[in-house]
Amino acid sequence: MKNQIIALWFVIGIFCFSVLTSASAQQNPNPCAADAEKLCSGVQKGEGRIIQCLKEHSKELSPACVKSGSEVKEKIHNFVSACKDDMQKLCEGTKPGGGRILQCLKQHEEAVSSGCKEQMTQAKEK
Repeated sequence: MKNQIIALWFVIGIFCFSVLTSASAQQNPNPCAADAEKLCSGVQKGEGRIIQCLKEHSKELSPACVKSGSEVKEKIHNFVSACKDDMQKLCEGTKPGGGRILQCLKQHEEAVSSGCKEQMTQAKEK
């Protein structure tokens, strides 16, 4: 069960990071794009490898990227806090990865708690 929670954090982190950075790119450029290009240019995209690379270079990140990362962590925390019970109840047999947990929550949206629905709506709006 503990491994599932850790995996859920990772999956949700990737989701939130991608949603937030793609949405913010429409208003202003992704604050971590230049850091990723500079520090992780040789890293193959996908499966969270760029995010892992940025974590490994955390001391070299620009202040804007660090701030963005802090905001994403807060949003992840809020999402997990609101949706943890729903994930365990509604998506217990769902294998983490590839957005399967989030897809499961979307498929069961009518049964999801109000707090989780609110977090899902906020993620969609960003």
